[in-house]
Amino acid sequence: MSAKPIPALWVVLFKELRELSRDRRTLMLALMMPLLFPVMIIGMATLAEHRAKGQIEKELSIVMVGGEHAPNLVAWLAGQGIARKPAAGDPDAAIRDQDENVYLRIEPEFAAHWHDGKPALVEIVHDSTRQDANIPVRRVENALANYSGQLGALRLLSRGINPGIATPLAVSHKDLATPEARRSMALAILPYLLLLSAFLGGAHLIIDTTAGERERQSLEPLLATPASRGALVSGKMVAAALLNLTVLVLTLVALKFGAQFAPGIGHMMDISVPAIARMMLILVPIVFIGTSLLTFISAGAKTMKEAQGYMPVLMLLPVVPTMALLASPVKDQLWMMTVPFLAQNQMLLKVIRSEAITPLEWSVYMLAGFGLAAVLWIAATRRYHQERLAISG
Repeated sequence: MSAKPIPALWVVLFKELRELSRDRRTLMLALMMPLLFPVMIIGMATLAEHRAKGQIEKELSIVMVGGEHAPNLVAWLAGQGIARKPAAGDPDAAIRDQDENVYLRIEPEFAAHWHDGKPALVEIVHDSTRQDANIPVRRVENALANYSGQLGALRLLSRGINPGIATPLAVSHKDLATPEARRSMALAILPYLLLLSAFLGGAHLIIDTTAGERERQSLEPLLATPASRGALVSGKMVAAALLNLTVLVLTLVALKFGAQFAPGIGHMMDISVPAIARMMLILVPIVFIGTSLLTFISAGAKTMKEAQGYMPVLMLLPVVPTMALLASPVKDQLWMMTVPFLAQNQMLLKVIRSEAITPLEWSVYMLAGFGLAAVLWIAATRRYHQERLAISG
């Protein structure tokens, strides 16, 4: 006569948690890993903020090849915080070697073209593939555009012409993006890291309690007990889900407190308690999806090495839908709430950007997420009914 499913589930659950607590080194590693993601995010955001602030506020010294042909321009740029420095060797080589971010090349005919009223060539030389050069290049471009606009207006005034004649259109921008949305662009990697933490937070326990026990030949005695296979696998999955939820809670708590101590990071996203709670609620379905999927995979692996071989592929799953959306962007639609990982990414971005999530979106998202988790849970349970599961060879 088989044991009752619920008591058997609790017995297996406590057994797995007790064995995990005995492996203190593995447990501490699993619980310390949540600190890595917030430290990484906060560190990158803080470093980027300091770098951008330093490049914008400090004086920019660049090489100006042919600066002697345009002394007034050089002097005007100096007044805008862009000073000329002497060239040391080949400036193009300095750009390629990343010794310089940008330099100006002024044509020898600058003065002649200037006096003749012709466009005088000033070339901005830089490497567009280097992100650290973006801010210096934009500073130089904006300064030259302002210089050109001011002198063009003075030329027209000197001829008795209204400068507005040369500007038939007054083009302006009205950006409807919220300040939170603009600032959250610096945290675009955050949803992926949170998804990865929720999806694979209990991976070690799942692999060890299924493929590991099968390899150590300790799974067969457990399957020979009167407990039902469904209770056994459910106990293991609940234990892994609890560990996964603990890892997720620690990750979000570390993110909240870490963001409060990092300068400026708290202004990039909503880190209030309700926002953190919404993130937690969004990530709960992916916890059970990851637990069920990993149990299904591990139950079909004969060794831990074989089960661990799936980890690189599983780590890519959270980013595939997002990358596909970047390659072919479409506006937010309700059907996205049914696509695993894409739905979580879109929901997390809404929270980070302080955007409202409608009740319909919540309903569709929860139904699709827990529905997929239930299907995978049933699939993992059915795999445990296979007799070859107890065979390690």
